[in-house]
Amino acid sequence: MEKDVKLTKLSECAGCGAKVGAGELAKLLGGLPVNRDPNLLVGYDRSDDACVYRISEDLAMVQTVDFFPPIVDDPFRFGAIAAANALSDIYAMGGEPKTALNVMAVPENMARETVHAILRGGYSKVFEAGAVIAGGHSIYDKEPKYGMAVTGFVHPEKMLTNSGAKPGDVLIYTKRLGIGVITSGAKAGMVSGETAELAEKQMMTLNRAARDIMVKYRVHACTDVTGFGMLGHSLEMAQGSDLEIHFQTDRIRFLPEAMDLAVLGILPAGMYRNRHFAEEWVEPGRTETAFQDLLYDPQTSGGLLISADPADADVLLEELQGNPDTRQAEKIAQVREYRGGKRLFLD
Repeated sequence: MEKDVKLTKLSECAGCGAKVGAGELAKLLGGLPVNRDPNLLVGYDRSDDACVYRISEDLAMVQTVDFFPPIVDDPFRFGAIAAANALSDIYAMGGEPKTALNVMAVPENMARETVHAILRGGYSKVFEAGAVIAGGHSIYDKEPKYGMAVTGFVHPEKMLTNSGAKPGDVLIYTKRLGIGVITSGAKAGMVSGETAELAEKQMMTLNRAARDIMVKYRVHACTDVTGFGMLGHSLEMAQGSDLEIHFQTDRIRFLPEAMDLAVLGILPAGMYRNRHFAEEWVEPGRTETAFQDLLYDPQTSGGLLISADPADADVLLEELQGNPDTRQAEKIAQVREYRGGKRLFLD
């Protein structure tokens, strides 16, 4: 029954490609009153991955919520991907997930077995993360959507944000790019079964191993690369840290077939939103357009972008590459002092 369902046919957008663009989101949030609390260490006004609230001197609560329409047809895998994506925000802050609440919208006529499979997929990833699902909320909607509100914990002095990068830091990314392009191509029947399977497995892979490894080393900042694409999330890091980032484009890895699809113009709508948001801050050099498009491509359940102290970068990368869940990790950029003008450089 589950295999006969074509979930991606039930929604106009897929996964994090449905995310409101960063520029538009800033306008929507602009001018809203902020209730100041000295224990709120990170709030929505910081453009970070999750909020952090200090409970005591040695304990802070990390909270996030994330949900989206189907990005794959298989209900179980859709649930697993959505859960992995939501859990990722906790890992990006250096935290450990503890509880999760389901957020679900389903059509009234959706088969019970399909809904159950989505939930089982979510449960499987929360269990793998060592957390528990404690409840949730569901409504009827013509388009299915699923995700989670997740709570985790971190030591207040050990939390990571996207605004702590320092000059000289090395940026390491732990997964391959191209998810938005691949899933768009898959909907059009233009992606091989092998590549589709690889992309789905990558999206289902938790960032738990990446988090557990990086916290052993001197890491100054971190974010996960999701709906705003590599350049959108990197821009938030560069602006938040008041620095500039120089990418070594020959070290950036893409999923198989992603470049070919980008050259053909098989691009998700979210790519254009991300380009509109970040392009004015990017110096592309001689980088070809299709390559740039993949750097703006919205990622679903993407990897961690880690800003590591240069003294620790090599040994951190070695350990990441030695783990099966993070073996695709690579040094892709360097952080430098801001000189004014552009923030991101494609070298």
